[in-house]
Amino acid sequence: MAGTSLDWLRSQTVGIDVEVQLLDGTRRAHVNLDNASSTPTFKPVLDRVNEFLRFYSNVGRGTGFKSQIATHSYEEARCIVARFLNLDTANDTVIFTRNTTESLNRLAALYPFKPDSIVITTMMEHHSNDLPWRRRARVIHTGINPDGSLDLNDLESKLRQNRGKVALVTVAGASNVTGWVNPVHTIARMAHAHGARLVVDAAQTAPHRPIDMRPAADPEHIDFLAFSGHKTYAPFGIGVLAGDRNLLHAAEPCLVGGGVVDLVTCDTAIWRGLPDREEAGTPNIVGTVGLAAAIKVLESIGWDAIQQHEDTLTRYALARLNQIPRIRVYGKTSADDLSDRLGVIAFGLDGKSCQLGAAVLAYEAGIGARCGLFCAHPYVLSLLGVVGDELNRLTARARAGEPLGVAGLIRASIGAYNSLSDIDALCDCLEALVQDRHARYEPYMNAGDLRPAGIQPASLEECFRLNPDLKVH
Repeated sequence: MAGTSLDWLRSQTVGIDVEVQLLDGTRRAHVNLDNASSTPTFKPVLDRVNEFLRFYSNVGRGTGFKSQIATHSYEEARCIVARFLNLDTANDTVIFTRNTTESLNRLAALYPFKPDSIVITTMMEHHSNDLPWRRRARVIHTGINPDGSLDLNDLESKLRQNRGKVALVTVAGASNVTGWVNPVHTIARMAHAHGARLVVDAAQTAPHRPIDMRPAADPEHIDFLAFSGHKTYAPFGIGVLAGDRNLLHAAEPCLVGGGVVDLVTCDTAIWRGLPDREEAGTPNIVGTVGLAAAIKVLESIGWDAIQQHEDTLTRYALARLNQIPRIRVYGKTSADDLSDRLGVIAFGLDGKSCQLGAAVLAYEAGIGARCGLFCAHPYVLSLLGVVGDELNRLTARARAGEPLGVAGLIRASIGAYNSLSDIDALCDCLEALVQDRHARYEPYMNAGDLRPAGIQPASLEECFRLNPDLKVH
């Protein structure tokens, strides 16, 4: 690899030089602060994928040269992921899926719940780590503290009250809204002490912090873990479910077809062992190659350097945002100690909608951010104080198919390739926004989104004119 610095990483970020035309007619390099949703990839990753495509073939039983290369690359990627997670390979396995959502749904389908089983999750979870469990077991939500952090005392209380019935405790490694980093190993010890297993949604953790699932005999062992490539600089449609091989092997496969059986007759099917039995059909071979390459890039930079760089950006962003009137940051606002906080920053604008804020950032500053409830509705509504009768009225409107009219937040999320100039662009625009120095906006297609008043949506032809590198096929 040609370099291992953060400056080198920024230069190697695919799309870092894409320009967008602003509302005033000027052009600016697009600033991506939407990394909590999806990250770009790096040139060494793209190069590795393109190199592999010359040898692309199906994996498994092919005896041809390309098939052997593909099979080796696919299984090598599994080994790289196992090392990335510090997986106990004697006990645990790595299963490739499409994304974190599929991984958690698959685990929910495979887990041997009893009729009275309970799953304890938290108020801060992404829907992917809440809704799948509701289909299989009774779900109890652990509360949060006023600052949005997880209430560990409430978790301990719920574990104690339901001892013997709690099958799983399932928690985000880090919040996709406020960036709070949860003490997953402490939670693992708590869960195991009460006879439960721990599931960690590591979608937000994997790109920012090292992961250590620890040996199976360790009281702080993570029993199951899921994450996505598209949030880890490998947007090629790949996900990971890692965990206890014997337990996952006990259930019938979720999907059946080619590759999951040792023998099929007209009367029976003999399933293969893991991970094969949970990877039916032709897998996303290219995605695994991309994920393995992205992991190698991150490891070449080093987690200490990544965390130090992101902490610097987060500290700077919090300092500037805290000085802008009418802006409220949710979650941890102090920058003194960022060991339990990622650079995922959600904030509200006093007197202005989150949709307006996100639109102004996009059209007038060329900044990609995100607004709304971030697929974590219970958490954001709780942070906003939408509870009790107000929450009941909101639920009734949703059931009736009426516009919700619910407020939301804006989220800016930092990646390892971002720079201080990206933070300045964000905060400079927000300073103008709260001073009402922005264009007039209007609803767009009744979707809740806003666009500059009187501006027609750009045609495809105009998009291609402004971005000549795009190709039409």
